[in-house]
Amino acid sequence: MNYRHIYHAGNFADVLKHSVLVRIILYLQRKDRAFRMIDTHAGPGLYDLGSEQAGKTDEWRSGIGRLLDFTFDRRMADLLSPYLSAVRKCNPDGEMTWYPGSPKLARLLLRQQDRLSAIELHPQDAKLLTRLFDGDFQVRVTQLDGWLALGSHVPPKEKRGLVLVDPPFEIPGEFDRMADGLARAHRRWPGGVYCLWYPVKQTAEIDAFHKKLKTLDIPKILCASMQVGNPKDHAGLAGSGLIVVNPPYVLEEELAVMLPALTRCLAQSEAASHELFWIASEAAMEF
Repeated sequence: MNYRHIYHAGNFADVLKHSVLVRIILYLQRKDRAFRMIDTHAGPGLYDLGSEQAGKTDEWRSGIGRLLDFTFDRRMADLLSPYLSAVRKCNPDGEMTWYPGSPKLARLLLRQQDRLSAIELHPQDAKLLTRLFDGDFQVRVTQLDGWLALGSHVPPKEKRGLVLVDPPFEIPGEFDRMADGLARAHRRWPGGVYCLWYPVKQTAEIDAFHKKLKTLDIPKILCASMQVGNPKDHAGLAGSGLIVVNPPYVLEEELAVMLPALTRCLAQSEAASHELFWIASEAAMEF
């Protein structure tokens, strides 16, 4: 496994994934009861945007860099404020030097009673992740294949929370592994929130993934996707999507505001577009 997210940290796909992740975490905090976030492919947790690797692509400039300088309407600004505040906490001098990965972002938002399980297989990234959270009793770092965590780490003892699945899509078969992993985890913990990220490259591959999700007999599966350009004309990644199982009841309404606004901000061509639809439609959960 050689994938290193540092080359893509803070790009448009991270913006979509992390802005939605924050909305889910804030919803879980509406109740006093503790919850746990399980991050199956956590990465190192914090990315140095001034590093040689990040500088090779500078993808963050057309992602979080644009977001910080864009003027949104009041509703959208309110929805993004907790996410952008967390990013700014990592850059107290006002310069965009560090970008928080999903475990760091979540940790900045957790209450005293909440917990984070951060799982990473890559030896170097697992070492950096352990160092980042050294001595933090609210975080447990485990060096493990994240796909195994979908069987061994659910349900958490808190019985509330979410699972973020954000694999590198470095090898073939990741879509099948994601669907199979979701099915396995959902059987063990049907009440959990699951947030699955995927790249949008081949339309046929995405269609097959969505069709497979429909066969799993899992209710309440919401899909949100955004393309910043046409994949046929785009040299790199042109789009990404999120599957949210058991979405909070407010999330569909919030995404209806967020997706068009993010697409306008992050578009790299006139082909930029977004989608929001139910793969398995049933009333979203309130819990």
